[in-house]
Amino acid sequence: MMYLEEIKTILADVLSLGTAKDALTEQSALLGSIPELDSMAVVNLIAALEEHFGIVVDDDEISATTFETLGSLNAFVQQKLA
Repeated sequence: MMYLEEIKTILADVLSLGTAKDALTEQSALLGSIPELDSMAVVNLIAALEEHFGIVVDDDEISATTFETLGSLNAFVQQKLA
């Protein structure tokens, strides 16, 4: 997955996951599984992704499925960059 490692690093930075980042895989569940990923963290994560990748995310593009797994978040970023 093209941007997986970059997204993993951004996620770990935004959520201050530390070494827990190393355990994240494409199949890792995000929403509901990582306590640090609350509604404010989602907003901060989106802002960080927008800044890093130079994308703009509209409110109507975001759903819970976007943040279901690290892989689904990666797929969303790839789609935005396509």
